Formats: sequence, structure tokens, C-alpha cells
Amino acid sequence: MGTVSLPDTWVYALRLPHDPRAARVARMTVRAVLNGHGRHEVLDAVELLTSELVTNAYRHTHGPASLRLTALADGRLRVGLWDSHPRIPAPFGEPPRDRVPLVPAEAEEGRGLHLVQEYADTWGGLQVGDGPLDRGAGKLLWFEVGGRGAAGRA
Repeated sequence: MGTVSLPDTWVYALRLPHDPRAARVARMTVRAVLNGHGRHEVLDAVELLTSELVTNAYRHTHGPASLRLTALADGRLRVGLWDSHPRIPAPFGEPPRDRVPLVPAEAEEGRGLHLVQEYADTWGGLQVGDGPLDRGAGKLLWFEVGGRGAAGRA
């Protein structure tokens, strides 16, 4: 009998309702998936950034969101979040990407997208029309961490 080796690449997808608890569910899912695959080096950064994207989707849309975690063959981890609002915020736009300005220390919000610039290795966004994924119009924001040569900043 041969040995079974676990694949280096995998994809998990999660549909999230428009619910204030969606960010918590996304964090728990990310933690379970990354722990299960032994990806501890990127766990904190991915959990934080995923939570920020899901929270923004809840705050700025009125519909569901879809989360996808993908382990790529070179060791990078890509996280994508689709939501129903078509506007792509900085820093996810086309290059040259807009930089998210620093938020005053006393501000109670506005730090989430700045964190993407600090902790993700790369990121992007695109508007999505009606298509084969049957999600409707909106946008897809994504970021990547880890991989060969990247320390998985956290």
C-alpha cells in the first residue's frame, strides 16, 4: 500500500450572509483551515486581513459576500472576497495603486485597508459583472501572503 501525501494546493470557499457575525465566522474558518494545513506562519496576518475585508463588505453593502482561500503551488496563500458593491477602494485599484492614508490615532475606524498595505505581500481588485459564478455584479478584492522568500509578516 502506498503512502498518501497531502496536496500543497487547495481551495476553500465560504458564502457569508449579510450579518454582523460574518467576520467572526470568517475568522474562525480561516483559523481552522490554516491550522489544519499547518500554515501557522501566515495565520495571524490572514485572519486579521480577512476580518477587515469581511467587516467592510458588511458595512458597505446590503448583500452576501463570498470568501475564497487558495493555497498556491509556490507556497503563497491567496484570499479573495467578493461583495455586491462595485467600488474598488484604495489600495486595491489598478496600478499605480492609491495609498491608503494613515488615520489619526484618535479615529475609531479607517485602519483596515491600511493594514492590507502593511501585512499583505501583494493585493488587487476587479469589478465583476454577471457571470458564470452566478454572484451578480460587484467586486472581488484579494491579497496574498507567504510563499518562498516571504516571511508571512504578522
